[in-house]
Amino acid sequence: MAAVTTTESHGTPSPREARDLDKSPGVRQAEALSSVITTQDRAILFSAVFLVAFAYALDGVLRYTYQPLAAASFSQHSLLATINVLRAVVATAAQPTAGRMSDLFGRVELVCLSVGLYIVGTIIETKANGVPMFAVGALIYQIGYTTTILLIQVIIGDLTSTRARLLCSYIPNAPFLIITWVSGDVSRSVLGVTDWRWGIGMWCIIFPICAAPLVVTFLLAARRVRQRGLLEDQKAQPLPWGERLLSWFWRLDVIGIILIVAVFALILVPITIAGGFERSWKTPNVLAPLVLGLSTIPVFVYWQWRAPHPLVPFRIMGDRAVWAALGIALLLNWVWNLQGNYLFTVLRVAFDFDLALATRVSSFYTFFSVLSGCLLGFVVLKVRRLKVFILIGTCLNMVAFGLLIHYRGGESSRGGVIGAQVVLGIAGGMFPYPALASLQAVLDHEQLAVMTGLYLATYNLGAAFGNAMAGAIWTQVMPGELERRLAGFNNATVLATLAYGDPFTFLDDYPIDTPERGAVVDAYKHSQRILVVIGICMCVPLIGFAAALRNPKLNDNQTLAGDSLSVPQAAGDDSEGRRT
Repeated sequence: MAAVTTTESHGTPSPREARDLDKSPGVRQAEALSSVITTQDRAILFSAVFLVAFAYALDGVLRYTYQPLAAASFSQHSLLATINVLRAVVATAAQPTAGRMSDLFGRVELVCLSVGLYIVGTIIETKANGVPMFAVGALIYQIGYTTTILLIQVIIGDLTSTRARLLCSYIPNAPFLIITWVSGDVSRSVLGVTDWRWGIGMWCIIFPICAAPLVVTFLLAARRVRQRGLLEDQKAQPLPWGERLLSWFWRLDVIGIILIVAVFALILVPITIAGGFERSWKTPNVLAPLVLGLSTIPVFVYWQWRAPHPLVPFRIMGDRAVWAALGIALLLNWVWNLQGNYLFTVLRVAFDFDLALATRVSSFYTFFSVLSGCLLGFVVLKVRRLKVFILIGTCLNMVAFGLLIHYRGGESSRGGVIGAQVVLGIAGGMFPYPALASLQAVLDHEQLAVMTGLYLATYNLGAAFGNAMAGAIWTQVMPGELERRLAGFNNATVLATLAYGDPFTFLDDYPIDTPERGAVVDAYKHSQRILVVIGICMCVPLIGFAAALRNPKLNDNQTLAGDSLSVPQAAGDDSEGRRT
């Protein structure tokens, strides 16, 4: 990076220097930090990333358990869904926004901000005396939590080469190999000695301690940058506050942030409300915001074309390296939730797994996706290609859904459903994060944070669509099937209501070898078949998006894109990985 003295000595900045000066402050800061970090620093940094990821991952799993207890303690358990909807909206809208803020203010600064929001939100949740205050705390915590996850991926993208990025991107996911097996025991231990307030509140102490090594490592590297004067050319005369705020307004694209929050909120909230209530798609509280949200999309797109510093760079969206990766992000969670939304209930009722085994099998996807993804990272480090593995992963995903169509219930299908979940997990390690790594590899560094945030936001949007579709199908198909199949038994209406509304009590009253349970298992088979058939059909466009990706050869640089090249130019299928 050129220092200011170099520019002065030559009179006019070179094209390379001019491009460096035109980069966002956060991007230039990240490049300067990367240039001074030693191998030892990187080892410490990635160890710190693992520690932070372990903390927020375990907290996320445990808090998911404590949140219903908190709502019930306020005698308002029914509002739990509302809290989850609001958190989903905030999580989706916050990611591209946080990406842009990290470009403007810096990675280190936003890490500190995210940790602060995480702590403040947790304190508010712990001290809440009602659902409204608890929801406020949950939203602030969610912003900190989501921003932390995004920044971890952005930092990995800043500091790694394209060939090593996939392996390093699984560092934040590796803790799930442990958490999958210990979270239940930890939750029981905490609740055995205290209540949900301490179960949540203890993270005000644990999380900042775990985040401290990451922050300290960055601060030490930042001091090294200052000592070497690498960012001296970034210093300028301070602007008056009015001009500074106006500059931030345009560079943050505040109008774009407002529009994207409106789009996600107006679409996610109604589809979440609609999922699970028959004919609720026709009610005004669902239709009105949904129509308004869809109508806001063209407004958002128009503004992004006109904005001086657009939040979403639509100029690169036409390249298949970008839209194909975003298509994978949208569909992968959509497809998974079709079979995963009611998986635990299906395992308990239709397969007669006990509580421990059902919990373990339902977590196989997370466990095997992380395991296979970590192993794939080492392979990609050598092979230097991603597309072939992404394509194989999407095909394996379809194979897993084929197994789920065949093995839908009954004791004889137990091995089949376990095998299907293992295959699904292996597939899950071969294309979600590799697709993100593929997208990041062809982006200019300037676009990395925002597009990573957009990828993760699209991923969450797909989850919302999948949850809504699964809920709508299940609640509109299952009641009729139960009534039809239980019609020949005494108290058929009561049995159908119990089997639908409280299936876990039903399975205790009617063991697997009873005819009533057999009828319910058949109803579950029918409903689950509809879900997985739709899922396997949606695997076709998922494979299509994988096939549309570019297949550049990865190298030891931070990006395959030249400093002055757009994505279409930099993402060519050059077999030797040379820049055009």
